[in-house]
Amino acid sequence: MSRSLDVVRPQEVGLDPDRLARIDQHLKRRYLDPGKIAGALTLVARRDRVAWLSPVGKMDLERDKPMSEDTIFRIYSMTKPVTSVALMTLYEEGCFQLDDPVYKHIPEWRELGVYQAGNFPSFATRPCERPMTIHDLFTHMSGLTYGFMERTNVDRAYRRLKLGREGSKDLREMIEQLATLPLEFSPGTAWNYSVSTDVLGYLVEHFSGVSFDEFLRTRIFEPLGMVDTGFTVPDGKQDRFAACYARRRDKSLMLQDDPASSPYCQPTTFFSGGGGLVSTAADYLRFCRMLLAGGELDGARVLGPRTIDLMTRNHLPGGADLTKMALGWFAETPYAGVGFGLGFSVQLDPAASHRVGSPGEFAWGGAASTAFWIDPSEELIVIFMTQFMPSQTFDFRGQLKTIVYPSIVD
Repeated sequence: MSRSLDVVRPQEVGLDPDRLARIDQHLKRRYLDPGKIAGALTLVARRDRVAWLSPVGKMDLERDKPMSEDTIFRIYSMTKPVTSVALMTLYEEGCFQLDDPVYKHIPEWRELGVYQAGNFPSFATRPCERPMTIHDLFTHMSGLTYGFMERTNVDRAYRRLKLGREGSKDLREMIEQLATLPLEFSPGTAWNYSVSTDVLGYLVEHFSGVSFDEFLRTRIFEPLGMVDTGFTVPDGKQDRFAACYARRRDKSLMLQDDPASSPYCQPTTFFSGGGGLVSTAADYLRFCRMLLAGGELDGARVLGPRTIDLMTRNHLPGGADLTKMALGWFAETPYAGVGFGLGFSVQLDPAASHRVGSPGEFAWGGAASTAFWIDPSEELIVIFMTQFMPSQTFDFRGQLKTIVYPSIVD
C-alpha cells in the first residue's frame, strides 16, 4: 500500500507558512488557471520533517481525477540518481574503479571511435584520445548522446535504431547496438547528456549477476520502503497513475500518455537506468532522505557517507561549470554556476547561476517536468511532481527556489 506522510507546522522547522503558501498561489495563478498544466504536487521537507505537501489540480483531466498525495508519476530522468546510487553500492564492494576503461567490462567497446564523417550505417571515425572510463559514464563525459538531441549524424543513428525501450529488447541489446556507432567526442573532453546512465544500469547487471530491476528492488526500494517505485505500474495501482500531457501549437494541453493504455502498465524487459521508473513523492522523499543522511535511512544503509560526499562533488575538469563543458541544447539543469557529480547536478555558485540557493545543492529532474533538489547546508529537500512534456518548457525548479528559500527564517 502507499506510504502516508506526517506533515508538521512549517514553523517547527524554521519555515514561514505564509511564504510557503505562495507555492500553490503561484501554481494556480500561473499554470492551473490558464490551463498550462493539469496538476502538480509539491513537497518541502526540512530537518527531516515534511513541512509542505500540497497536491493541486488534476492527475487526469479526461477522467476528472484530482491530484493526490499518493499519485504515481513517470519520473523519467529522476531515475538517473537512483541508478548511479545502485552502481556505487557495487563500487563499495570493490567490483570496479571509477577510472576503469569501460571496455574492460564491455569488451566489444574496445575499438569505439569518434565521429569524423558519414551517416548511418557508414561512418568514418578517428581513434579516441583515451579510452572511455566508468567515471565518464557517471559524469556524461563519455561521448555518448541521446537520439532526441537532433543535433548530429550520430544522434540520427540513435533514432534510426530506436535505442531504448522502443527498439532495444534489453540493456544487453542496447550495448550491442551502441558498439556499432561512433562517439560524439573523445571521452573526457566535453559534457553531453546521454544514454550513459542506461549503460550504468547494464553494468549493475554485469557486476551483480541479477537483472537491473531485481537489483533495484532488493538493494534500494525494499530496504528504503519505496513501495510504489518500479519500472511498471501494477494492476492494483493503476487508478493512482497520472496522465501525462504535452502542449499543442495553440498552447492547449493534449494527452501524451493515457494511463489506461500506457506502456508503463505493460510488462517490459528493457529496464532504463536513464529514465524508466515511476514513483511517488513519498517514495522519492525516502530516497532523498537517505542521501541527505549520508546513505542510511531508518536503519537501512545503502551507501557510506564518504561515497555520498564523492558523488555530490563537482567532477568536471578543473572545477569548471557546465558552460565550459556542455554540448547540445538539453539538460535538466541550467549551465551557469552548475557542475556535475556522479549522477547529480551540483550547485557551485548561486551568483553565477542567478538563482537563490546554496553551494553544494545537488539535484536533477525528469522529462515530464518533475524535479528535486537537496540542500545539505539547509537540511532541505524539495520535490516537485507534475506530468507535462517537455521539461524545458517551464522553469519550475527555478521558480520554486525563489519561493522556498525566502521562506527559511530560522
